[in-house]
Amino acid sequence: MAKAMEALLAVVLLLFCGEWQVLRGEFDYRDALSKSILFLEAQRSGKLPQSQRVKWRGDSGLTDGKLQNVDLAGGYYDAGDNVKYGLPMAFTITTLAWGTLDYGKELKAAGEIQNARDAIRWGTDYFLKASATPNELWVQVGDPQADHNCWERPEDMDTPRSLYKIDKDTPGSEIAAETAAALAASSIVFRFTNPRYSHLLLQRSQSLFSFADRYKGTYGGECPFYCSVSGYNDELLWAASWLYRATKSSYYSNYIIQHDDVKAYVNEFNWDLKYAGIQVLLTDLYFQGEAQFSAYRSNAERFVCSLLPGSPIRSVKTTPGGLLYVRDGANTQYVTSAAFLMARYSDLLSAKKRTLSCGNTLFKPNDVMGFAKLQIDYLLGRNPLGISYMVGYGSKYPRQPHHRGASVVSIHQQPRKIKCIEGFMNWFHKDSSNPNTLIGAIVGGPDKYDRFVDLRTKSSMLEPTTYINSPLVGVLAKLYRMTCKTNRQC
Repeated sequence: MAKAMEALLAVVLLLFCGEWQVLRGEFDYRDALSKSILFLEAQRSGKLPQSQRVKWRGDSGLTDGKLQNVDLAGGYYDAGDNVKYGLPMAFTITTLAWGTLDYGKELKAAGEIQNARDAIRWGTDYFLKASATPNELWVQVGDPQADHNCWERPEDMDTPRSLYKIDKDTPGSEIAAETAAALAASSIVFRFTNPRYSHLLLQRSQSLFSFADRYKGTYGGECPFYCSVSGYNDELLWAASWLYRATKSSYYSNYIIQHDDVKAYVNEFNWDLKYAGIQVLLTDLYFQGEAQFSAYRSNAERFVCSLLPGSPIRSVKTTPGGLLYVRDGANTQYVTSAAFLMARYSDLLSAKKRTLSCGNTLFKPNDVMGFAKLQIDYLLGRNPLGISYMVGYGSKYPRQPHHRGASVVSIHQQPRKIKCIEGFMNWFHKDSSNPNTLIGAIVGGPDKYDRFVDLRTKSSMLEPTTYINSPLVGVLAKLYRMTCKTNRQC
């Protein structure tokens, strides 16, 4: 225990020399929470509502689906481009719904519960359109190669809005199952506020799960941008887990037990790899008395142990400044998702008054949450560069996010169409701040040495994504509640 605490203190201690200036006091987690949800409004496709708060955006993709006589307007652009990818969009909604469910009281206390629900529904309304025909799911809108060769505002885009779908002849179990998980989790969110809508989401989730399970196969159509490397078994178990939580039907618990992969040890959680999320979700149910899920506890704990400094089985390295570092390219996605799972697991340990055993080293619930907090604090500015990696938070943050809509003058200021080449020449390569502030976006972040270059051409460092922010919402809600209780400012 002493060694574990020493290791944590070595990371947390605010006695570093050099350019790391220590920030005293707590961050304004409520402000960060509000902005993290606001970013998702900047990613909206379709006809924007009157309640739209990101005013520099306009309507876009209104005719999506027209090529096949279907209505696919709506949904979210995944990142800094103008393509709608089904797999990361569904993961965004699943993790956002999870955070809204388990930190609903905290979101309500912060005044953000309705904004979170609105963000979820913007995704689920789209999924209902995309899955209107049984055994069929539209999984992508937009030609990714043409889109990436063009630098246009979404309101101007004239690249092909090519349509991609899965069906029984061209299966895609990962995407169908992840969409089922998103709809199941969201059905619980709306259970009491909109029962009819909740029922519709649950029915569609069950239908999509059956489709994914009956017609098994991996869909490669979203490659090279969203290739599923882990296969579809994790998504099927993930969807079954959410459907069990939503229905308590023995059909889904039996499915989980019959198809489980308890040996699936992983040290990351992301849009492609769901095992860690499954393990934490089912361990929660186990701690609530669902004994059939006892086998998942050990791997959930092993996941957390793989992250913690001082753990003898730690396998994920950190930057010199203490940020978890998994790989190049939007590394912050692994940070926010890990922080969310650690926050949830610390809740489970606290509720049961238990400690976490990593080999012969014990960690208290506060140790686990403390490391999750350290990750979020790093992103908000407690890092060697003293920069907030959330755009619009604090006084020093990235000014050039790799984002088409934010980097080109707003259509409300300049209604004239700005075409591909002009976008590249006059906006993409322009070394100056974006004309539109992409408030709340967490960018890809620093490299493994804590180095960061604020140039929009550096997409691995500057591109934000919806699935970086979606797990962050729950963690920030918890941190807000923790600090406001401490300071008695709730």
